[in-house]
Amino acid sequence: MAIPDGTIAIAPNVFWVGVKHHNRRLFDGLIPLPHGTSYNAYLIMGKDKTALVDTVNPGFEQELLDKISNHVDPARIDYVIMNHAEPDHAHALIDVLKVAKNAKLVTSAKGKDAAGMYFDVDPDRIIVVDESSKIDLGGKTLSFVDAPWLHWPETIFTYLEEDKILFPCDFFGSHLAIGEFYADEYGEELTLDMAKLYFAEIMMPFRKPGQNAVEKVKKLNPSIIAPSHGMIWRNPKPILDAYTKWTGEKMEKKVLMVYVSMWGSTEKMVLAMRDALVKKGIPVQLHDIPNTEIGHIAKELVDTPVVIVGAPTVLGGAHPVAAYATMLVKALRAPTKYAAVLTSFGWSGGAVKQLSEILAGTKIEVLGVVEVKGPPKQAEFDKVAELADKIAQKLG
Repeated sequence: MAIPDGTIAIAPNVFWVGVKHHNRRLFDGLIPLPHGTSYNAYLIMGKDKTALVDTVNPGFEQELLDKISNHVDPARIDYVIMNHAEPDHAHALIDVLKVAKNAKLVTSAKGKDAAGMYFDVDPDRIIVVDESSKIDLGGKTLSFVDAPWLHWPETIFTYLEEDKILFPCDFFGSHLAIGEFYADEYGEELTLDMAKLYFAEIMMPFRKPGQNAVEKVKKLNPSIIAPSHGMIWRNPKPILDAYTKWTGEKMEKKVLMVYVSMWGSTEKMVLAMRDALVKKGIPVQLHDIPNTEIGHIAKELVDTPVVIVGAPTVLGGAHPVAAYATMLVKALRAPTKYAAVLTSFGWSGGAVKQLSEILAGTKIEVLGVVEVKGPPKQAEFDKVAELADKIAQKLG
């Protein structure tokens, strides 16, 4: 239920008091935000005590306090829950604790260390919790889920038992700052698409701890999942099913092709490969890297088993933007199983060597390379066709 002060009630005496950052366009210097983002904070008012779950990004501290003030004097807050110490969720706890002078900060053992390091919180004001802990607010009971490495080592989830609301901070999140608050209002398919983009860039490197967390959440069987970025899920099944698939590395039968071409030689081989795979009934996602937001490439990595990189040689190495895209595959620890390289050069090669060095240490099997000096001719197109056959065999 929306409230005129800009907050919403997601359950009796449970309020969204966060901030929508509509005009933010980049996160971590890497992640594009076409729809901005939100910093979701939640106020829980029991009969006896009040808790605030997560806070907001630097610059929005007063807006948070103003929204809280519509429901309770911020000085009366008893607990500030820090699920995760990253400043977009935790920075404003400094301001809340200054106003709520008797409030305690609630976090994990590693969260206690982080709170001291990042925010200089007095250790005597910190309560350390784990999965055996409960906090009684009076008719509203908070329990906790250990969720390390989702996506920092100190992360926990908070669970409101009576209302069956899970507050998992970044897990199940999406970067969206739009008029709607709930996934079913915005459209669950649209929200899932944005959640997949978010997963790729934030959670994909942590699939194993993600699997463990998904199983814990399923056992809780929450009625609402309220993350600290993006949409709130009043029907958790779609996002739980999606995370079960994504953390479990459930691949689809498709190929991701990313490329850059300077004078057309690499692009001719890329397009020939695309056509050969499509004729075999294999879906292909094709991205010209300089004209593609890197997030779209990351999103495809979540469930694409084969990545083909097209890259001309530049000064003895791979074209820098192709090297960057290849590095992204490694940095995000994508579940990619197979790779192939299509490359061209004028007077000396080097792209294949550099791309191989970038992928060193991964479990990705390189199925083949087609390299040409100058424009490709029939011999190279024949090799592309042979490589397409090999890829199709691997996909089954």
